[in-house]
Amino acid sequence: MFARVTFYPTLLYNVFMEKVTQRNWYDRIDENVILGALPFRNMSQKLVDEENVRCIISLNESYELEHFTPQPEEWKKMGVEHCQLSTRDIFETPSHDKLIRGVSIIESFSNDGKTVYVHCKAGRTRSATLVGCYLMNKYNWTPQQAIEKIVSKRPHIWLRSQQLESLDKYYNDIVKGGGGGGGQNKQLEYNN
Repeated sequence: MFARVTFYPTLLYNVFMEKVTQRNWYDRIDENVILGALPFRNMSQKLVDEENVRCIISLNESYELEHFTPQPEEWKKMGVEHCQLSTRDIFETPSHDKLIRGVSIIESFSNDGKTVYVHCKAGRTRSATLVGCYLMNKYNWTPQQAIEKIVSKRPHIWLRSQQLESLDKYYNDIVKGGGGGGGQNKQLEYNN
C-alpha cells in the first residue's frame, strides 16, 4: 500500500529532479542496454527511432504503467516487444528467477544488435539491479565492477543491501556457477 500511495509524489519528484539537476531520464549503459525511468508516451518514438529500442523490460507493477507509458499493444505497433517482470517498489528487489529471465531477454535482443530499455519508476533500484546482473553475465564482472560501470553512466542509482544481496546471489549462482566471493559488497550502499 505504501508503494501505491507514494507512486505519484515520487514520480513527480523524479520529473522535477530531471529538470533541475543533471540527472537524465535514461542513460545508455552499453551498446545494447539503456537504463531509465518510466518511458513516457511522448518519448517512445524517439526511443525506437533514435536509440534502436526493440524491447522494453519493465520491473514495475501494473498500476505504475496504466496512465503514462505505452501499453504492450502500443509498443507492439512500434515494433517493440514489452516484457513485464513485476516487482513491488521500495520494499522488494527482483526475484532471482526474474533476474535470470531478464538477463536472458536482454541477451536475446542484444545478440541481434538491438537495444533493450530496462526501467522501473526512476531507473535507480529495481531496474539497476537487473542491469547489474546483465553486465556481470556479459563481461564476467563482479558485482562491484558492474555497479561501478552503472554509476559511471547513471550516478544517481540507489542500491541498498537487498539489491546488493541479489547481485551477489546472481554472481555466485550464475556467473561463477556457485563459487565463492561476492559477500564483501553487502555493506556498501549506493545512493548518489
